[in-house]
Amino acid sequence: MTEEERFVDFATVRTMLLEAEKRRKNLTYEQKAALQHAEWAASDARNGYKTDPKVFESLKNALCEVETLSSVPHLAAKLAELMPMYPGDVRAVLASSRMTIDEGEISTILELVAQHVGFE
Repeated sequence: MTEEERFVDFATVRTMLLEAEKRRKNLTYEQKAALQHAEWAASDARNGYKTDPKVFESLKNALCEVETLSSVPHLAAKLAELMPMYPGDVRAVLASSRMTIDEGEISTILELVAQHVGFE
């Protein structure tokens, strides 16, 4: 996967945009909007847990080992960023790709999220 194709969390996006702002001294309207969203999404205001790039990467890799997610790393990345706590949250993400998943794998996903994020 090249640099342009890698999956990143909101905290990384925030950092990248802040660095761009320092270099360029200003951001476009779209970049400012993206920065504002990334700051909110990476904070604990979104779901009670701050986004941590190391936790995101670790969780994404663990989720990619789940059989249903192994062929769709973009969905594993989305789940790692969203940190779902309920089965319906997992199903909603997978529904966007019209995927079905059994209850055992949903439980595995929720357990992995709880282990990596620490809300056990």
